[in-house]
Amino acid sequence: MAKMTLEQLRAFREGKRQELEKRNVEGKDIQVIVGMGTCGIAAGAKLTFDAIVAALEKHNMADKVVVRQTGCMGLCYVEPTVEVVMPGMPSVIYGKMTSDVAEELVVKHLVEHSLLDNHIFDRPAVDIVAH
Repeated sequence: MAKMTLEQLRAFREGKRQELEKRNVEGKDIQVIVGMGTCGIAAGAKLTFDAIVAALEKHNMADKVVVRQTGCMGLCYVEPTVEVVMPGMPSVIYGKMTSDVAEELVVKHLVEHSLLDNHIFDRPAVDIVAH
């Protein structure tokens, strides 16, 4: 590694500090959980994960949402899968959540508090949610 100037070192430190802050779960009550089993990864879950993080930053929600990964959710036929757990809304598992749909997920579900009906593959019972 080449020598760094003091200014470069400060910028590097600040970048790492911001990365670590994104992982801080304190005060964040919304969870977005991306299925990252081998089936999910093969279907593009890593790209979906990155696109969700970018969309959260774009909509100034990164400080309110924890984005985590988990293993296979058992819905391999609709990978990539994403579960959203949010106060005041039912927990929902979305399928076929490609990186192209990440922006829609953040805007519709997290900002506007509405479900993405065409991507729901594990929905709450009808007696829990009036639809």
